[in-house]
Amino acid sequence: MSQTEINLDDIETARSRIAPYIVPLHITPSAALSQQFDSEILLAHEYLQTTGAFKLRGAMNSVLQLEAGTTGVTAVSTGNHGRALAWSARQAGVPCIICMSELVPQNKLEAIRALGAETRIVGKSQDEAEVEARRLVSEEGYTMIPPFEHPHVIAGQGTLGLEMLEQVPDLDTVLVQLSGGGLISGIALAIKSQKPAVRIIGISMERGCAMYASQQAGNPVEVEELPTLADSLGGGIGLDNRLTFGIVRDYVDKLVLLSEAEIADAIRHAYFKEQVILEGGGAVGIGALLAGKVTPGSKTLVLLSGKNIDMELHRKIINHEEYQH
Repeated sequence: MSQTEINLDDIETARSRIAPYIVPLHITPSAALSQQFDSEILLAHEYLQTTGAFKLRGAMNSVLQLEAGTTGVTAVSTGNHGRALAWSARQAGVPCIICMSELVPQNKLEAIRALGAETRIVGKSQDEAEVEARRLVSEEGYTMIPPFEHPHVIAGQGTLGLEMLEQVPDLDTVLVQLSGGGLISGIALAIKSQKPAVRIIGISMERGCAMYASQQAGNPVEVEELPTLADSLGGGIGLDNRLTFGIVRDYVDKLVLLSEAEIADAIRHAYFKEQVILEGGGAVGIGALLAGKVTPGSKTLVLLSGKNIDMELHRKIINHEEYQH
C-alpha cells in the first residue's frame, strides 16, 4: 500500500464538518436490476445533493478549511465541481471564480452563474482553463480548490464510503464513477480501511478516460479530451498527480470503460426502470452491469453520482433520437 495524505480519521472528521450542509446518502434496492441479475443490487442516490451531484461533499469540506484572509476560491471544472464550489463559497460568503473549457455544457455553465459565481471560459481543454485559474492564485491571491487532487476534497468525497458501509455493512461490491479519481479514492479509502475485501470497481467512458490510460501506462499521461455523454468524467489527472493516481492503483480492484451506446442505455434504464433522471457520468455504474462488463457480487451498490444533464439531450436519448454531444 502506498502512503497517502488522507486516512480514515480525516474522512470521519470531514463527515462531522460538512454534516449541516449535506443531504445524507439515500440507498434503495433496484427491483429491476436485482431481478435481471438474480442478485441484490442497491442504488445510492447521491444526485439528491443540493447541487445535483456528489461534488458538494469535497467542495464544502475544502471551503470550511480556508485560511483566514483568502481573496476567494477558484477551480477548473467540467461543471459539477464548479457548481458545488460556487454553492459552498456562497454559504461561506467567499468570492468564487470557476474556469472552464469550451466543452462544458451550457446548462452547467448557467447553473454555476445562478449560484453567484463568476465563470471564465478559456480554451478547448481543462489544461488550458487551468492557466487562468493559476493566474488568479499567483496574481490575485485566490485559493485553488481542485476537483480531485486535494486531501480535503478526497476526504469530503470519502464520507460517501462511510455512509455506504453504515447502511449496507455486508456489501461486497461498489461501482463508482472514475474521472480524476477524487471520488473513488475517498470511497475506496473509507471502505477498504474498514473492510479490505470489498471490491471497488471504477467505471468511466471509452472516449478519453485519463485515469484509465494512466493506470495502463503506469504513470500519469495526457489524453485527448473528446465529446462524450459522460462529460462530467472528462479532463486529465495532471502529470504531477501525487494523490489519486496512487490511491486508484493501490485500492481500486478493477477499471471498466463504456461505449457511448452503453452510457445511453444506462440513462434510459435509469429513466424507464428506476424513474430517475441521470447525467451520463452519473449512470455509468448501471451501464457497466447492463453491458455485462461487471459481474455483480452478492450485494452490489451502484453509485448514482449526478443528475445535471441537459434535458433536451435527455429527451433525445430516451426517445432513441439522433443527438450530438
